[in-house]
Amino acid sequence: MRITATAPGRAGIVGNPTDGYGGSVISCTLKERAKVVIEDADEMRVTVGELSTVFHTPRDYLLKNDRFDVVRAVMQFFKMTDAKIAVTITTRIPIQGGLSGSTAILSALVAAILRMEKCDVSRYYLAEMVRIIELNYLKVHCGYQDHYMTVFGGINFMDFREKENYRRLGEEIYATIEPLEPHVNSLPFFLAHSGIKHVSGQVHLPVRERWLDGEKQVIEGYERISALARRAKRALVEGDWETLADYMNENNRIQDHISPSGERNNTMIEAALENGALAAKLAGAGGGGTIIVLSLDPEKQKPALKQAGAVNFLALEPSPGVEVTLEKP
Repeated sequence: MRITATAPGRAGIVGNPTDGYGGSVISCTLKERAKVVIEDADEMRVTVGELSTVFHTPRDYLLKNDRFDVVRAVMQFFKMTDAKIAVTITTRIPIQGGLSGSTAILSALVAAILRMEKCDVSRYYLAEMVRIIELNYLKVHCGYQDHYMTVFGGINFMDFREKENYRRLGEEIYATIEPLEPHVNSLPFFLAHSGIKHVSGQVHLPVRERWLDGEKQVIEGYERISALARRAKRALVEGDWETLADYMNENNRIQDHISPSGERNNTMIEAALENGALAAKLAGAGGGGTIIVLSLDPEKQKPALKQAGAVNFLALEPSPGVEVTLEKP
C-alpha cells in the first residue's frame, strides 16, 4: 500500500484575518504544495524533510514542539497510536511564512489517513476536522480560512458568519465557499516572502482575547474588513483593480492598527507602494512571513522589495485542493 496526498498553500487577498471572527475572506491557492506519503511498515516511522524518527511508546505521541508534532496530533485524534506505517512529509510551501504551509501538511496527512481507513467524508467535514486537530490537538489558535482553502483549493469567496464562536466537530456550521475561478479573468498579484518565520497561533491568540473582551477597535475593525471582502468580490470579478486596491489597502491599515504587521512586512509593503504597486498587505498572519502585492507591472517593484527584505517571490495559482491517490501492490 502506498497513499499519496497533497494540498496547496494559500494567500489571503482581502478579508483576513476575519475568518476566525465570523467574517468574510477572498483567498487563492499557490502552485506550491505539501506532500504526504503513507506506506506499510513494521513500525511507526516518520520522516519530515531531512529529519526522521520512530515512535515506540505512547509517550512518543506527546507533543514536543518539533516537526513531528503534526503526526502526533493526527494519530492522537484518530486513536491510532498503535499503527505501524511509514509517513513521509515534504513541502514546497514556505513553512511559518503566512501561507498556510503547516495546515497544508495537516490537511494532506488527514486526507491520507482517511483513505487508508477507507473513510469517506465531505470536503466541508474534512476542513472542519483538520481545524479541530490544529486547534485542540496541536494547540494552535486559528481561524477557518487555511483549512477550507487547503481542502477546497482554487480562488474562493468564503463567508464564515455564525462561526465566530467555536463549536465541537459534530456541531460546526459549514462555511459558505463560493468558487470565483470561472469568473476571474486575471490575477495581477504576486507574493513577496521575507524568509522570517512565525507561529500564526501566537499572532492570533492575543487579538482573539481582545475580541472576546469586547474591545471596540477589534470588533469594529473586523466588521469593516469583512464588509471590504464582500465588496471586493465584485471588484475582483470585474477587474476593477483600483477599487480592489482601495479595499486591500484599507484592510491592511485596519489590521496594522489592531495588531502590528511586523517591521519587515511594513517595510516591504511601503517599498511596493512607493514603486507603483496599487496595493500591498499581509497574505496571512503578521510578525514576518509574506505580503501580497496587487500590481500591473510587478517588475517595477521587485528590485525595491529585494532591498526591503524579500528573499523570493511566488505567484497565485488557483490549483486543486487536497488530492489523494492510492497505489496497491
